[in-house]
Amino acid sequence: MDAETVMAALAGLYGEPRARPHGDAVAELVLTVLSQNTSDRNSGRAFVQLMRRYPDWAAVADAPADELIETIRGGGLAQQKGPRIQRILEAVRARAPDWRLSFLAEEPLEEARAWLRGLPGVGPKTAACVLLFALGRPALPVDTHVERVAKRLGLVPPGTTAERAHERLEALVPPERYYRFHMLLIKHGRRTCAARAPRCGGCPLAAGCPAAETGV
Repeated sequence: MDAETVMAALAGLYGEPRARPHGDAVAELVLTVLSQNTSDRNSGRAFVQLMRRYPDWAAVADAPADELIETIRGGGLAQQKGPRIQRILEAVRARAPDWRLSFLAEEPLEEARAWLRGLPGVGPKTAACVLLFALGRPALPVDTHVERVAKRLGLVPPGTTAERAHERLEALVPPERYYRFHMLLIKHGRRTCAARAPRCGGCPLAAGCPAAETGV
């Protein structure tokens, strides 16, 4: 089963996703850090609390550490995420005092990715989220849902690390399809191909899915 077959089947189930880059790379950075190892609901709540308490990114960067941690506590792992966000914002301010990361949209993709990966605690998924969702650049975020579904379908071998999964899937999927692939696999992982008790009976890919055949 190839990536195009997977996307065609899932688009028939969930509809066709439409990319709408929002342009705010700093907000995407912070939101993605908040989303690490927690649910979208919790990270979204923490992000809203952050935006309500602080008027701008400079205020977040300069906030007392314990105050920031308390503000985002509902997102989980606040003791780690609070200082990480402030270190990221300091690095952003050093490069872009106006808090606009427009240079990431203009320089070569791998240079933009390398700059993001050089920020504290920013891995391949976070960098790809910023590039794809904020700037509309061809990068493929691989979160836990995408990784799980891709492995079950045999697109990524079992035991592949998260970083290697990014590299492999970016090589398998045409760049102009990255957004489509990501969004469709996210929806499938949340609605059908859950970590526990996947609903293989309602899956249009079950007939060719190695995991469905073996019951894994």
